[in-house]
Amino acid sequence: MGMSGYNIPEDLRYNKEHEWVKIEDDAAIIGITDYAVKSLHDVVYVSLPEVGLKIDQGSVAATVESIKAVSEVYSPVGGVVVEVNKALDMSPEKINTSPYSEGWIFKLKPINLEADFKKLMKSGEYLTYLDSLKK
Repeated sequence: MGMSGYNIPEDLRYNKEHEWVKIEDDAAIIGITDYAVKSLHDVVYVSLPEVGLKIDQGSVAATVESIKAVSEVYSPVGGVVVEVNKALDMSPEKINTSPYSEGWIFKLKPINLEADFKKLMKSGEYLTYLDSLKK
């Protein structure tokens, strides 16, 4: 759990907008972090991107709505959407209960992964960043 009380898995990369990315079989799986989930509180609706859509690193790919707010999901890497998590249509709360596994949002076929990854944070850097937000 780390100092911050948030679950920040070590095998993922993170951006400053609180998205994570995991590479699995040539696809980049993307979702929002435990920190994002806790700041949003209960997620009630997810607007998923279209399969086939080309998304640049840092551009808006989806939106997540909670009772309190609508939050944009910025893609941590650029690529083409190859799959979306249809389960979230019926069960958006999967993001609340399982942000890193069942609550993934979409998968991309990355275009320029190596360059994109250089701009992302490892778990320790992300935790340091989260601590800086509290000050």
